[in-house]
Amino acid sequence: MKVLLINPPSFNELMGNNPEIIESERGYNPPLGLLMLAGYLEERNPRHKVTVIDAQVEELSYPQFEERIRAIEFDVAGITAMTFTMLDVMETARVVKKVNPECKLVLGGPHVNLYPDETIRFDLIDFLVLGEGEILFSNLLDHLENHKSLESLKGLVFKDKEGKIVRTGLPGIISEDVLNTLPFPARHLTPYQKYSSLLAKRMPITTAFTSRGCPYRCSFCNRPHLGKQFRALSPIRVVEEFKACIKLGIHEFLIYDDTFTIRKERVMEICRLIISEKLDVGFDIRARVDTLDEEMLRMLKQAGCRGIHYGIEAGTPKILEVLKKGIDLEQAKRIMDLTRKYKMQTLAYFMIGSPSETKEDIEETFRVARWLNPDFIHLTILTPFPGTPIYMEGLEKGVFPEDYWREFARQLDPKFQPPHWPQYFTREELSQMIIRGYKMFYTRPSYMIKKLFSIRSFGEFKRKASAGLKVFFMKHN
Repeated sequence: MKVLLINPPSFNELMGNNPEIIESERGYNPPLGLLMLAGYLEERNPRHKVTVIDAQVEELSYPQFEERIRAIEFDVAGITAMTFTMLDVMETARVVKKVNPECKLVLGGPHVNLYPDETIRFDLIDFLVLGEGEILFSNLLDHLENHKSLESLKGLVFKDKEGKIVRTGLPGIISEDVLNTLPFPARHLTPYQKYSSLLAKRMPITTAFTSRGCPYRCSFCNRPHLGKQFRALSPIRVVEEFKACIKLGIHEFLIYDDTFTIRKERVMEICRLIISEKLDVGFDIRARVDTLDEEMLRMLKQAGCRGIHYGIEAGTPKILEVLKKGIDLEQAKRIMDLTRKYKMQTLAYFMIGSPSETKEDIEETFRVARWLNPDFIHLTILTPFPGTPIYMEGLEKGVFPEDYWREFARQLDPKFQPPHWPQYFTREELSQMIIRGYKMFYTRPSYMIKKLFSIRSFGEFKRKASAGLKVFFMKHN
């Protein structure tokens, strides 16, 4: 079968509760989930010919997207669905079915795992793939091609000939042993030279997942399709993927594991292999402050780690407990200082607007951000995402009068505004505080001078100057 995998245009994405300016400097990252499906098909099931369109990095309008797919033959189209992107997912589905009414349209991703019944009711959608999709999607293609019954494939949702919803059961997670045998993402199927990041030193960049599943219990987070069981690629497998990217001319990596540093010996061995094989790579990781020590930081630096993104989230023990972070701020300060000692950039994530958080708590978060003194901060307003413990708590306590997200999944109303926690502040009040927090951090003279002298290329200067000017001219009351 001929398969078309699509990263939809992004004209209608729900922007959360943050000022739009905060989202405008992200650059483009490859659609790694789709590329994993494509890589699996190319290597394990090559009779299914796969094409990938990343409409975002190609900056395609919907008419341009329609023109593109009219030139492509396809029997099946697959789209990754996240709740925040569902308006664009459905507009993309509409265009796909307009061009090829007979194709089978398949959705996967976090949204369909949270709201399968609501999603499959849309006439445009033929199948939902739940859980991790590589093997199941390949098997679905085989069954469709051979007109075989789909009931035996765990993890599918579809409508039968009478329109009745069929659920074949919950899929199991992919074991660590199997995970280590999966093919690499098919990065070559996209214009990979165009992917970029504000924080990267060289272009192009790519993202990589070296593990799946997060064992931590933060109350604001939920990844239903990956589960809580931590499964990791072996150090050899990670380095092999780096080498495959280097052959494409990619040397910069954003490792998108929720927490790269969970298993110390694994991290140390990855670093040893990179060093011993003299790989010319730079990479950023995401980590918790309670999973690192100086020995690991030293090895990460030697291996080419350029930056570490830390989820701090709040500046008071009270709110850290509400968020179930399980860290303390003195520990965060010690690890931040050690990271700076080894000259790796630090990015700290914070959020405001948590349950029970007062203006004084928020001011303390801003003060702590300056005290920790990372190279960059990312401030957001807490959005109770669907399926998260915080959202469920809000429903139980009547903070939200109805199940906002489920209603959005049913209606896909383009006027929908994601909820914030309304206990003490309006959305506008929180937005103004966010802008103030950014200005307090980024417009300090000492910070601006330090950053000016750290820039190594004109391209880096251009990217950071653009972002810096936007922060400087943010308006707040």
